[in-house]
Amino acid sequence: MNKLTRAFAFVLCLMLSLSVAAVALAEAAAEEVSPVASLIATFAPMVLLIVIMYFFLIRPQRKKDKKVKEMLAALKVGDRVCTIGGMYGTIINIRDENTVTLALGPQEVPVVFARWAIRNVEEITVENDSEVLA
Repeated sequence: MNKLTRAFAFVLCLMLSLSVAAVALAEAAAEEVSPVASLIATFAPMVLLIVIMYFFLIRPQRKKDKKVKEMLAALKVGDRVCTIGGMYGTIINIRDENTVTLALGPQEVPVVFARWAIRNVEEITVENDSEVLA
């Protein structure tokens, strides 16, 4: 469990306990608290929880998706890539906006892949049993 996940779990537990405490206080002092304050005390933790979930889960995922889309849009012939299946190859042709042809292995066997199947563009050459695959 990484630090961000632990922090998120801690904040969720804290928010839940604050929500329960706020509801208990609102019920205990129902005669003294206006209905609007009671309503705010009930719904404020839920709204805060949604805001926290947005900043810890939704926003980082959108940033990651944006980076992946930019990387896939910037693919060009000659790029050394790794597919989601773990195959390393060099782009030899970009057929259309959805498919690319990779040269795999020392014999440079051409294989067609969907563009979304590219995990990342490799900056360094990959070695396999002291044989350079680049």
